[in-house]
Amino acid sequence: MEHRPTENGTDDEAGPEVRTDGGTVGAEGGGRGDEAGSAAEARPGGADSTATVTEAGAGVGVSTADPTSDADHPATDPPSGGTPPPRTRSRLRRWGRRIALTCVVTLVAVTLASFTYNAFTDDRADPPEGLTYVQAADIRTRYQTWGTSGSPVVLVHGAFESVDTWSRLAPLLARDHRVYALDLTGYGYSQRRGPYTVDHLTRQLLGFLDAMHLGGPGERPLLVGHSSGAAMVAEAALRAPERVGGMMLLDGDALDTGAGPPSALKYVLIDPFRTSLLRIGLGTDRLIRKVYGSQCGPQCPRLDGAGVDQWRRPFQVAGAEGALWSMLGEGVLGISAERLQRLRDVPMPKSVVFGANDDVFDHKTPAETADRIGAPPPTLIPESRHLPMISAPEAVATAIDAVPTRQ
Repeated sequence: MEHRPTENGTDDEAGPEVRTDGGTVGAEGGGRGDEAGSAAEARPGGADSTATVTEAGAGVGVSTADPTSDADHPATDPPSGGTPPPRTRSRLRRWGRRIALTCVVTLVAVTLASFTYNAFTDDRADPPEGLTYVQAADIRTRYQTWGTSGSPVVLVHGAFESVDTWSRLAPLLARDHRVYALDLTGYGYSQRRGPYTVDHLTRQLLGFLDAMHLGGPGERPLLVGHSSGAAMVAEAALRAPERVGGMMLLDGDALDTGAGPPSALKYVLIDPFRTSLLRIGLGTDRLIRKVYGSQCGPQCPRLDGAGVDQWRRPFQVAGAEGALWSMLGEGVLGISAERLQRLRDVPMPKSVVFGANDDVFDHKTPAETADRIGAPPPTLIPESRHLPMISAPEAVATAIDAVPTRQ
């Protein structure tokens, strides 16, 4: 900083260099310069503005005009990189909260409706009158018999079936055989008692033979297992071959193939929703007729009201719903291929019979099953699907009569 003399002989400090940020512009114009600088700083964008200074005698003029236009510097730069602007994000958050609230309210409403429906439909059906029961192993077992003479035949139903499934076939067999049929636990009107496994149901079947005094010399029965019932027939023949006169697998391969509902289903179908869905389905005659028709085919008689009730009522008695959920967890019952192949070494008559149009299994299954257990080539019932004992009872009866049993 340099000093220069004033008119009165005293030194005074020279004004500093002019700043372009609106600060002090000189000693002579210091007051106004400071005011201009303050005004420039107070003005938006003042720190970026250029002060134009002119000296005219003792005065200094300061222009605070911004040479740049506001149009060149918008208040908010547009977003880049695909990020939505703040107003859009706020709008999305509001919609997200509304959707979440709607879902919660809907779930609560549906849950309350399901509980209410279940409460109003909680009355259980009674089994039909006149049923006969016997203790088979640890299960009070419903059964039925036909015929009074001839070699014994024991009929073992499959999944979702009962003794009544044999009502068209059994009277035909009774012309030459003593015919027995039982409800496996979990189905029909037998006592519901788990676990619903091949082991437990096979023990029930063998216990039934004991209760009927079958299995001794001259009383060895032909076991006929339909669909998943084939597994219990095969297992019984393996466990007690000396008590079995012969075996037939009817539209069943007896294998544990993992078939059944997906395992994740038990986490989706939970109460109260699954109970509501089951009761709604069982209460729909059209649905029952549709399932029956798809499995039985056009050769089967149409279900009347009594026929619908015959399929529906076993799932409306006390304990049926809980047993059904347990059975669905087990999947379709069966045994391993390695164990099933041991039947090849068991010296007893064997037979495999399938509906020619059974679409539950692959078309190769009948021949593969017969080969696996050491049976003759399979018998195929023309134009029949998965329920040939209903669609073609005469043909099934003929196939059963053709099996030579050992006594």
